Amino acid sequence: MEKSFRPEIQGLRSLAVLMVVAYHVWFGRVSGGVDVFLMISAFLMTLQFTNKFDRKTPVDLLRHWLHLFRRLLPPSAVVIAATLLATFLFVPKTRWTAIIEQGWASLLYYQNFLLKAQAVDYYAGDHSQASPFQHFWSLSIQGQIFILWPLIFVAAALLARGFRLRYRGLLLYIFGAVFAVSLTFSVYHTATNQTQAYFDTGTRLWEFALGSLVALVLPALNVSRQSRVWLGWTGVAAMLACGLVLNVETAFPGFIALWPILAASAVIVAGQTGSRYGVDRLLSFGPLVKLGDNSFALYLWHWPVLVIYLIWSGKDHAGWLSGTAVVAASLLLAVLTTRFIEKPWRQWAWPDARRRRAIVAVLAAGTIAVVPLSGWKYVLDQENRTLVLKAEQNNPGSKALAPGFIDKADADAGVLPTADRLSKDFASLDGPCEGPLAPGPGLLEKACGQTKGPEKPAKKILVLGNSHAEQWMAALAPVAKKNNWLLYYVLKGGCVYAPPASGLAVECEPFNREVDKYVAQTKPDAIVTVATAASPSSPAERLAPGFEQLARQFTADGIDVVGIRDNPRFKQNMAECVMSKGASDPACNPARESVLPETPAFSPLIGKIAGLSLLDMTDRLCTETSCPAQVGNMFVYLDDNHLSATYAKTMADVLESRLLAATGWHGR
Repeated sequence: MEKSFRPEIQGLRSLAVLMVVAYHVWFGRVSGGVDVFLMISAFLMTLQFTNKFDRKTPVDLLRHWLHLFRRLLPPSAVVIAATLLATFLFVPKTRWTAIIEQGWASLLYYQNFLLKAQAVDYYAGDHSQASPFQHFWSLSIQGQIFILWPLIFVAAALLARGFRLRYRGLLLYIFGAVFAVSLTFSVYHTATNQTQAYFDTGTRLWEFALGSLVALVLPALNVSRQSRVWLGWTGVAAMLACGLVLNVETAFPGFIALWPILAASAVIVAGQTGSRYGVDRLLSFGPLVKLGDNSFALYLWHWPVLVIYLIWSGKDHAGWLSGTAVVAASLLLAVLTTRFIEKPWRQWAWPDARRRRAIVAVLAAGTIAVVPLSGWKYVLDQENRTLVLKAEQNNPGSKALAPGFIDKADADAGVLPTADRLSKDFASLDGPCEGPLAPGPGLLEKACGQTKGPEKPAKKILVLGNSHAEQWMAALAPVAKKNNWLLYYVLKGGCVYAPPASGLAVECEPFNREVDKYVAQTKPDAIVTVATAASPSSPAERLAPGFEQLARQFTADGIDVVGIRDNPRFKQNMAECVMSKGASDPACNPARESVLPETPAFSPLIGKIAGLSLLDMTDRLCTETSCPAQVGNMFVYLDDNHLSATYAKTMADVLESRLLAATGWHGR
């Protein structure tokens, strides 16, 4: 029977967390240490349940889960609450709502699903733009496995007893199958969409399965002491070298993740060698084992401390000196958290007497984070509701740029959208494409949306392109509703809709060719897209790739084309400029000629192609001399290049009049 405590495994956990912290703080890379953590957790859990089966100890799953999460929740909730306080003090208001959303996801163990949906780049070098809760993705997967794995152990025990099967043998088959299927899926998904694959529970199951397999076969292994000494040192060396040798930015969590996990498995197999030359002497070293006791809290603290520091300092990475300070602060917080929160809560005997008490204890721990999360969100929602009530008077947006505009706003009028909601203020339509507009399974399935009704539209208007086409839907949607048009879109961020061989990113080509088929399938009356591409803080505007060719192709097929001039782009976040420097600061009001040329790049096409209409809305984004970040008590931009939907919507009336005048279409 396995020992209940193996100091070399605690030392291994310490090495893993040190790898994670060091690579994150000083190198801005991924180390493979998290993968080792995941494997070790499954290894220990498998020993726990197989030992219970051998001893014929009854398993109370609910009590098991309550005990487990009563240990995990208190330090997690404290870190979440503390991070929220630091966010309030040091993080721009534009990021508050997103961080609150991730706080909930972290507390409730679905952070990996949220990050997957947002396709966050975990490898991004600039950690100051990351969420301080981003590292909870691995804890979320771990929490999900802590629910799933015990169910497997109990189900296997019932099968083994009911059909007189060997319990360990049955588990070997089960986890062997999980390992094979998950690893295959991981390799495929990593190759096709690595950013999403990184956060997918399915691509990580094999890491846990391998930990369980090691625990199951370990008692049957008979490895000589000399071989175990060699295995131990080789495993530690390979583990430490993983992040330096491997290009994990493009390979994890596919088969390359076998490297750190097999390395850690070798160390576990080596075990206690009894040799003065064994790596277990190093791993069993007192301070290293002690660090293992604090490894969970250190993992919790290091990332928010790093991210908050980078935001506060304005840096995109930590240097050796500042990084050392970040590590020292994280370690101090980890020791304090373990000593005064994690251990006392875990050793508290009262909740163990009854399930009801355990439930109360778990809920009490969660309340530490629930109160600030829900309270802060309520305050922000109230602020937004108060401003929206007087928005018609106080927040004219682009109407403030109209000739003869009279400002009637209150002197203390707030700005919309509220800064905390700005990052989410992107245009959208009523829902996904349905019926004859539904593209079916494939690349366009989740890239298509439409307005509701009408049953017999006067026109079908299709919006194509990237996010710069998407943002105009906020102004187009009310125009479509007023004129009885059906508005729908097929869009992909970062991909201009263009003909083949237009020099776009590799992933854009197959998407655009599917769009070609979709246009032929749905037969729109008109296509709206962005006709030019502005350059950040530069007047070097150009015609969108392949735009003239597409315009001639569609108009020849009887489809009208509407090309809108691109909005200015900048090298700074314009909303954050306003909040840090003030709306009147020159930095937040760059000269118009510095971001756009006087003559639009599409000018040579004006009047040259029948059925092509070109719209320039620059006078509703810029004054004659500058392009402000704030107009009419509204944020014009939600970042450095995208219009806020709230502001874009205020251009609907002007867009309608210019659109009808340019196309010759008649209103309803």
